[in-house]
Amino acid sequence: MLRCDAFAGRHCKGDQRKMVTASENRIPDWARWCAVAWLVVWVPCYWRFWGLSNFIHLCDLAIVLSCLGLWTSNALLLSSQAVSSLLIDSVWTLDALRRLITHHHLIGGTEYLFDEKYPIWLRVLSLFHLLLPAALILALRRTGYDTRGWLLQCGIAAVVVPLSRLAGAANNYNFAFRDPVWHRALGPAPIHLATIFAALVAMYGITQVVLKKTLPAAR
Repeated sequence: MLRCDAFAGRHCKGDQRKMVTASENRIPDWARWCAVAWLVVWVPCYWRFWGLSNFIHLCDLAIVLSCLGLWTSNALLLSSQAVSSLLIDSVWTLDALRRLITHHHLIGGTEYLFDEKYPIWLRVLSLFHLLLPAALILALRRTGYDTRGWLLQCGIAAVVVPLSRLAGAANNYNFAFRDPVWHRALGPAPIHLATIFAALVAMYGITQVVLKKTLPAAR
């Protein structure tokens, strides 16, 4: 009986340690509700102004998936969007800063941010590019980084980039028609799409290496 009690005590202590670990990995409730509040405001506003097709943008899709990851404390989902967003959002920020300082863009993509024909509230909502990387890093420091996020994001891009052709050349979502540097097609559609996808996979790989070295692994 004493042996059983001792075993039960050790078993209970083990369960308590597991519970503590799970609690430590969970995103705080205030952050989870902030993610929900952001979606409640951001999605209708973007839908109304840009239309439903705009959500095929990888950066806009990242917002939705990141908020879902925050709500569920899902390390895999958060990791995939960190792979997707950190480098791209950093380039977006650099482009906006260069335009602000020199009145010239680095590669483009932030022109609307300085165009007064767009409502100020819409341009303010676009500043999520500044906030999302920090939010993802802080969340992953808590949940840990899941290395499978790279594969998940590559799979998402493999589907989304070709689908972007359906939105038309005028929109050029995810550079499905023209590349971001030379602003032209890189050959026939299959070759262009394969090149854009390969470039994304390479950027995701670079981000993966950095995140693996700087963040704790997901438990």
